[in-house]
Amino acid sequence: MMPFVRQIAASAFALTALCLGQVAHAQGTIKIGYVDPLSGAFAQQGDASLKHFAYLFDRVNAENPPLGKKFEIVPYDSKLQPNEALIALKSVTDQNIPFIMHCAGSNVAAALIDGVAKHNARNPDNRVIYLNCGALASDLTNEKCDFWHFRFDANTGMRAETLVRGLPKTLQSVYVLNQDYLFGQTLQKETKDFLAKLRPDIKIVGEELIPLGKVKDFSPYISKIKASGAQALITGNWGPDLNLMMKAGADAGFELDYYTYLAHVVGGATAVGATGENRLYTVTEFHPNVPVEQKSVEGEKFVTEWRKNHDFDLFQMNNYVLLTMLAKAINKASTTDAYKVALALEDITAKDPLGHDYRMRKEDHQLLEPLYASKFTKDVKYDSEKTGLGWKTVAAVEGKDLDQPTTCKMKRPAS
Repeated sequence: MMPFVRQIAASAFALTALCLGQVAHAQGTIKIGYVDPLSGAFAQQGDASLKHFAYLFDRVNAENPPLGKKFEIVPYDSKLQPNEALIALKSVTDQNIPFIMHCAGSNVAAALIDGVAKHNARNPDNRVIYLNCGALASDLTNEKCDFWHFRFDANTGMRAETLVRGLPKTLQSVYVLNQDYLFGQTLQKETKDFLAKLRPDIKIVGEELIPLGKVKDFSPYISKIKASGAQALITGNWGPDLNLMMKAGADAGFELDYYTYLAHVVGGATAVGATGENRLYTVTEFHPNVPVEQKSVEGEKFVTEWRKNHDFDLFQMNNYVLLTMLAKAINKASTTDAYKVALALEDITAKDPLGHDYRMRKEDHQLLEPLYASKFTKDVKYDSEKTGLGWKTVAAVEGKDLDQPTTCKMKRPAS
């Protein structure tokens, strides 16, 4: 990131933190500590999530206020580092904030699951719930599952199944590349597992793990993929690791199809631009053209209100559901006590503005939500990031059809 851009990003974060921090001290609010990368290479994603939450908080506070109060967000910068997230957790508990929310980085999530569990065991009168809004490694609700952790997004296995279901029948060979940390390692395995299960006709001609956030020049990887003869790349890369890879492919003039899990996040559409037309695919919780495809007036209103003031896509429908479910659970429990709210969240259901069903599975605290495998194309009503191209669904899967088995053996605390 150039110095001028870094300066703008730092100033924006400081202003956002100041404003939100002032609001968080207002009376009559229910605070949620929000921990994500707000500086460094992945700051663009954290800033985008903050803007999503500002929009979603306003909507849920108007629709279903918890205990007649309002949710307020208190931001902390994780720098995508587990130790920084644990420092933020200490600040959250010191302030008696009952909820900590985090979206980016399964390595950070693993540390928070452990940190929250240990804190709650030591401090039964000051317990917190960890609201996971986007750390996706399946292990987090399998072997690493915990009573105090609720994941409000589809895991890597669910995403791998959705992506493989959407692969065209003509595809014969793929290269699989992911980031070398918990999320990428899990996705690498599950992508291969679902290819073997659902599309054994597709040959994997190469596979690789790359260091997270360290690669600045992806042209050698593009050359390697080209030499493998792969028709397509399947990748869970996100943030600059994805954007730089797609840009390298475009600069090389390599006509490669990209089947991704996170190309829809902020910056992805801009990075690939016109070269991604009908070649770029992603797996989304939502995209702006879903309401058009499903003829949902209320869903399209949800999108158009967002687009009035933002130049990147609204895609975090799971976070609308998170806040809706949390408000519903707090109202049911008539308290913000972590234990009582956690019990109320188990098997709780909600609907999005389009009428789709969501359920928080009790046995592992994993959300069941609809997913969309989508193509980047001109043939849409709403484009992404002013590129003239946007997302069009090629395969949709309802949450009930992604009810995959879990290995979670949850230990439940005493009341």
